[in-house]
Amino acid sequence: MTIKKIWAGCLFTFFVLFANAQTKPACYPTHWWVGMKWNKLQIMVQHKEIGKADSLAMMPYDGIRLVQVHKAESPNYVFLDLEIGTTAKPGTLVFHEVKKGSKKMVNPFYFEIKPRREGNGRAYAQGVNSRDLIYLIMPDRFSNGDESNDRIPGMRDQTLRRDTVFNRHGGDLKGIQNKLDYLFDMGVTTLWLNPVLENDMPNRTEHGYAFTNHYKVDPRLGGDKAYHELVTAAHKKGMKVIQDAVYNHVGLYHHTVQDQPMKDWLHQWETYTNTSYKDQVLFDPYASKKDYQVMADGWFTPQMPDLNQHNPFVANFLIQHALWTVEEFGIDGWRIDTYAYNDLEFMNRCNQALYDEFPAITMFGETWVHGVINQAYFCQSKFNIPFKSNLQAVTDFQTLWGITDALTKDFGWTDGVNKLYTNLSYDFVYEDPTRNVIFLDNHDISRFYSVVGENLDKYLSGISWLLTCRGIPQLYYGNEIGMTGFTSPNDGYVRLDFPGGWKNDSINKFSIQGRTQRDQAIFQHLATLANFRKGSPALTVGKFMQYLPEDGVYTYFRYTAGQTVMVVMNTSKEEKKINVGKYTERTHGFSKYRDVIEDRRGDLADFTLGSYKTVVYELLP
Repeated sequence: MTIKKIWAGCLFTFFVLFANAQTKPACYPTHWWVGMKWNKLQIMVQHKEIGKADSLAMMPYDGIRLVQVHKAESPNYVFLDLEIGTTAKPGTLVFHEVKKGSKKMVNPFYFEIKPRREGNGRAYAQGVNSRDLIYLIMPDRFSNGDESNDRIPGMRDQTLRRDTVFNRHGGDLKGIQNKLDYLFDMGVTTLWLNPVLENDMPNRTEHGYAFTNHYKVDPRLGGDKAYHELVTAAHKKGMKVIQDAVYNHVGLYHHTVQDQPMKDWLHQWETYTNTSYKDQVLFDPYASKKDYQVMADGWFTPQMPDLNQHNPFVANFLIQHALWTVEEFGIDGWRIDTYAYNDLEFMNRCNQALYDEFPAITMFGETWVHGVINQAYFCQSKFNIPFKSNLQAVTDFQTLWGITDALTKDFGWTDGVNKLYTNLSYDFVYEDPTRNVIFLDNHDISRFYSVVGENLDKYLSGISWLLTCRGIPQLYYGNEIGMTGFTSPNDGYVRLDFPGGWKNDSINKFSIQGRTQRDQAIFQHLATLANFRKGSPALTVGKFMQYLPEDGVYTYFRYTAGQTVMVVMNTSKEEKKINVGKYTERTHGFSKYRDVIEDRRGDLADFTLGSYKTVVYELLP
């Protein structure tokens, strides 16, 4: 055979393989597992005109049967209902006979059924609790560990400009993995990453909240392989990973938006209708139906179409993706974006499916609302009301507003630190307030160091509060070095790069050598308290007792039978004398203290506390 014929044969084989690859239907989910409680699986199959087929069959497979084939309004989708029995073994399902009359429309296609991870959801999906310290990272802005994925040919956003806050900067999952030792040594136990799924949008793709493919980790972050490696590496260090879930909306270029399976896949309006962002109408007994619908069904932004969770196919698609993600990657916890804008009955169903499959998993929802009652409505509460949420916890914006007022407003009957005291006094409405996630800032709001006017004492007091209050504390990347930024004129200014995350950075603040004296003071304060907290039963699982603030001074205790920690915060503009005798209910039996931050000991007696200073004392006999 001549070289020319061999080359021609290779080309023919290549084109056949290419054609087969091109005609292979896309399945969502991409695979499933035996032994799952969710054993009635619905597969979305997408392929040009597959819905016009008269027949679609599955080759016999022990323990698994094809129950029903649903055609969609779009000819490019079908939905396959499978029932996976308890006797089913791992293997490959073959779907064939996709014909219209005698004409074959699609080559046989395959769907893999895998064995479950070791532990069946108990060795992973560990959940987070008050013993944990969460560190929130925007992957694009933290560290670039693999420059080869900075731009991906064919993706809509080809920007790579670190001199602007609007574009991609190149941070990725490998960069985070490279910094696990840094985070662990600082006292962090848990990573929460802003969304890692593909965002093939034309612009502003750095934040990740506009999904275009639910079953693909963004290749600019390193793809599925890098995510698997990061989660595995974190688990080996005894750290956990929380995934950021988005149910309410998708990106404009998601395949179900560009080619909608059915017209009610999205919330449809005669003209574009934005949500009102007014959560009150969801529980207001006097609210109009129109106001309710605009809040619940209005779009979050024109670039993020709103999913109709009343559509059972949409609901199955979202629930199955949640289950698939936890099983596939070994995720430990679930943070749910824009919780109040979802259909809340759907969210109860979705949450319950995750609880059933992964008994230890924990979930908390973003509830950017104003008022403890508003916030508690969306999670497990003690309210006797028609709608009862089964969500375990929320992002506790109410304590954020409280600590912000404490350190930026003058003391008053309801103002200043009294706002913080009052908001915590409402904890009786929650089933378990210790599950709430407390924080000083995140990717959507101004950085706390800027909010307090870059006043170091105020900032350190905020950190002290964060790491000693009830709940699960959450840091935002850069908190440990006092990164600054306001959301005005653009939220990109609170998402700046961590200095040292890129190999050509002139300053590396991951290292003590690259930090200023101010940076190191913040880092040392935070790391000292975080690592003390990690081994402190009082601060992790202890009870909470707070005293009425007086003249700007706020005192509270965390305690167990074996340990008591006293926290005193002076939020006034003047130095204050602290009368320890006021707190004998909790100080009885103790005569000494150890200053946790300064690591010094002394007699427990009256002392003076400077303006905006906070002390954390471990009490000793």
